[in-house]
Amino acid sequence: MEWKEVYIKDICTVLGDGLHGTPEYDEKGDFYFINGNNLQEGHITIKKDTKRVSQKEFLKYQKELNDRTILVSINGTIGNVAKYNNEPCILGKSACFFNVKEDIDRNFIYYVISSPHFKKSIIQQATGTTIKNVSLKQMRDYHFLIPVNLSDQRKIAGILSALDSKIENNNKINANLEAQAEALFKSWFVDFTPFKDQPFVDSELGPIPQGWKVGKLGDIALQSTEKVLTRNDVKVLSPITTGKLVLSEEYFTKQVFSKSIRNYKIVKQGAFAYNPARVNIGSLGMNEFKFDGCVSPVYVVFECLKGYSFFFDLFRKTEFFKQAVISFAIGGVRQTLNYSDFALIDATIPPLNIVQSFNEIYLHLKKKISINEEENLRLAALRDTLLPKLMSGEIKL
Repeated sequence: MEWKEVYIKDICTVLGDGLHGTPEYDEKGDFYFINGNNLQEGHITIKKDTKRVSQKEFLKYQKELNDRTILVSINGTIGNVAKYNNEPCILGKSACFFNVKEDIDRNFIYYVISSPHFKKSIIQQATGTTIKNVSLKQMRDYHFLIPVNLSDQRKIAGILSALDSKIENNNKINANLEAQAEALFKSWFVDFTPFKDQPFVDSELGPIPQGWKVGKLGDIALQSTEKVLTRNDVKVLSPITTGKLVLSEEYFTKQVFSKSIRNYKIVKQGAFAYNPARVNIGSLGMNEFKFDGCVSPVYVVFECLKGYSFFFDLFRKTEFFKQAVISFAIGGVRQTLNYSDFALIDATIPPLNIVQSFNEIYLHLKKKISINEEENLRLAALRDTLLPKLMSGEIKL
């Protein structure tokens, strides 16, 4: 296989960035305003807070995006990559784009730009103190090896694409399983479908099955303030907007926690933690790791009564809970929800035996999700091992 060295400027027809300014937003608009943080795992990801614009704004600020386009985040968040697939959008300044020439395989270039070498290179070149920025010149001047023959480029990209396709398929399956779990929760604990033939009683939240009660979250959740102190067997966790607790050292590119975690709060396995100033955007998660973790002292930590952890984990995803958070939270843009207010949120609480029956079904779904997640980790590790070796020609095809 014959290789040659090229620059990004050699393999693209155009390279530019997005709008340097603020468009006129329209919450009912048909077009999205995309920034670098919308570029995730090779795709443009639309989030709850992604702004929309009208067709007028789209026509005013549209770029030459097509099925040859690759997007890269170059401001603030650096190095996220996505292939453009005809999404109706305009770009903000934190995303740049370039269109790959017809005689070059776009998928091959996508994997070049997804490589750790590329990300490390542009991060090292980034300028700025508070907010890092990569210039378009630095993007154009990035150089790398590429097979001379288009067919060889496609072979390499095909191997990596097959792994990514399997990962993406597993993610779709898991999204479906999670949707099933939420639908099952609604059926049992909102619509009471399995209990329709049983006697119901009136309550302040409407008719509920006999033997159930209307209470507060404080009836099934207990605040925890235990500190790390001298323990050295805990790792720092962070709630993120996807509703999970993640390992801070793996999720963030730089250390976001203090050198000393002595006063951090312990989050035991199965316990929950949230940032009281960000709970309104979903920063609440359950410790699903097989070890105790810890979070910043400003966070709220609580444990549920035995058997009720999964119940709450799904209850918090309901519109009822989300609206209750808005109602109880204080403040303006950055709303705050202290535990004392959290504990006052109403909930229809089923008997323990009902919750345990639900848990058996839910755990079966979670096991399937876990198997797929573990396979994805193996596939991603294989892809990441193969990627630099295929891109450098170390592995012969």
